[in-house]
Amino acid sequence: MTLLRAVARPMLASMFISGGVMALRKPGALAHKAQPVADVLRKVAPQANLSPTNLIRLNSAVHVAAGAALATGHLPRTSALVLAATMPATTVAGHPFWNESDPVARKNQFTHFMKNVSLTGGLLLSTLDPDPHKPWLGRRARNTAVAAKDTIVDQLDDLRG
Repeated sequence: MTLLRAVARPMLASMFISGGVMALRKPGALAHKAQPVADVLRKVAPQANLSPTNLIRLNSAVHVAAGAALATGHLPRTSALVLAATMPATTVAGHPFWNESDPVARKNQFTHFMKNVSLTGGLLLSTLDPDPHKPWLGRRARNTAVAAKDTIVDQLDDLRG
């Protein structure tokens, strides 16, 4: 793993791990924010019957598990994709700035909304990160070109020889 990956992945994952742990400790404090999502799920899949508190617990557990996987480099692209998939519902339910009438509260919610949009972008970029056990694409292309050249030179030598 490169130094950049060793530093950047835990930095990106830290928000999910810390937020997930805090929400797991006190899921009831956030349940009111998950109520709209629970209402939609009841309409789409009534058999699931997830309470807002259980939705918070589930989302938090996913954030901690996928965040830890991303931070440690275990299935980094998959864990980044899982985290990115949780972000739209988390962002819309958690930071509805459009519902705020107080300008200060509206600005605060908008800032958190945009932070989540930015984190989602970073996660999506992380899904494109090449396998850390393989050389960078440019290095692999160069190695392939050198190997092809060596094969051609060997074949030419066989023809001459």
